[in-house]
Amino acid sequence: MMKSGTNKKAARGICTALLVTIFLLLAAYMGLAKYYKGGFSYGTWINGIYCTGKTVDEVNEELLRNCRYEGLTVFDKDGYSYGIDAAEINFTFDFKEALQGYLNKQNPYLWIDNILTSKEHTLIPVISYDSEKLEEVLLNIPLFADQTEQRDRDVYIIKTYQGYELVDERTGVFNKQKAKAAVKKALNNFEDEVYLKEQGCYEDLPKTEQIRNTLDLWEKIKAFQSCQIIYKFGDEQVPVNASVVCDWLAVEEDGSFLYDEVGNLAVDDSKIEDFVEKLADEYDTVGGIRRFKATRGETVMVEGGIYGNKLDREAEKEYLKKAFRDKVSGIHTPEYIQKAWQQGKNDIGQTYIEIDMTEQMMYYYKNGKPELKTAVVTGNTGRRMGTPEGVNYVYGKQENRILRGPGYAAHVNFWMPVKGNIGIHDATWRSEYGGEIYKTNGSHGCINTPHDEMSELYGMVEVGTPVVMFY
Repeated sequence: MMKSGTNKKAARGICTALLVTIFLLLAAYMGLAKYYKGGFSYGTWINGIYCTGKTVDEVNEELLRNCRYEGLTVFDKDGYSYGIDAAEINFTFDFKEALQGYLNKQNPYLWIDNILTSKEHTLIPVISYDSEKLEEVLLNIPLFADQTEQRDRDVYIIKTYQGYELVDERTGVFNKQKAKAAVKKALNNFEDEVYLKEQGCYEDLPKTEQIRNTLDLWEKIKAFQSCQIIYKFGDEQVPVNASVVCDWLAVEEDGSFLYDEVGNLAVDDSKIEDFVEKLADEYDTVGGIRRFKATRGETVMVEGGIYGNKLDREAEKEYLKKAFRDKVSGIHTPEYIQKAWQQGKNDIGQTYIEIDMTEQMMYYYKNGKPELKTAVVTGNTGRRMGTPEGVNYVYGKQENRILRGPGYAAHVNFWMPVKGNIGIHDATWRSEYGGEIYKTNGSHGCINTPHDEMSELYGMVEVGTPVVMFY
């Protein structure tokens, strides 16, 4: 019996302790609930600020200190951006109303729920700005300043230096009212950027019958201009693109387009022939003027001579007329009546013979490197037999040749003709070269060269090598 009484007494003690513990926990819980009733609940974070136990005013002040808004960047459909400065439109903001609204939704008696789940929230402040000033700022943006009415927008074709182009004022038309609404929405949402295209601020306007006819014509012009032939002149290329072929359209006297028997735009063959003539004038180099960097350090102008490129104009006219109609594409190397070692405007290249008749010096360069240098004697200027200037070329090589002319016959060991009866050869009858010998005792026009140097040159030079001759 004593044992039973002791057990009951122990059980009552345990129950009492448990009730006291529950009471204390409940008191603590209710105390915290009362504490949180005047502020935000446990574990509340708003816009990165820890708000537990703080009042609306306290959190608002902290948010305002930590939050900055400098304005909105507006992007159009082409990616151009325009800034709206917050200060320009008297932009202000305050979180108090949003904070109070969120606080009113919190149940202080459920604060324990935040122990398990931290409450991180993002609140948008109440925004205020001057609408009239916003309108002024928007009018400084070209998109909003454009006053063109929808009825005045058209679709038409123009000719530019790049060829014919379509101007379509009725596709992707900017809707100012939608754009203004998108800007205001972005400002009210405290956003830094707004993309007008994504906000549906561009739209297509209805097309009239006349506009559809213009678009049909444009498809024909676009097909006509889609030429992909590229002329190749050495390292240089000339594309036959829209800027070129736009001039090949056949037109009436009033400027309207002509059509062929199947309804396609007609070609004016004479314009294609004119293009080939201009191309040949630009890239034919025979007898032209060239800028040449002389060994003596100057850049000299050398005119004339027989070396160079000369297009086969008639062959190219026929090729281009057919290739254009057949829609041929790719790189085209033209036909030549005469072809230099290199094509293009710089046809001399890096391997050539240079004859400086003022200095009475001759040089041979191979791949840009000097291989030979020697004094020479050129044509007798005192007797009006001076060697002519020009860019010529070695068109033959011969050993043991007899050179004949009025009143003379001379044997040479090495002969390299460069223009008519003018050539480079050895002159064993001379003992001196260079200086001013050519003015009174020069050759009949040839380039007299010492035997050993001529022998060496003869062995190196190939037929076709350019020969640049100048004073």
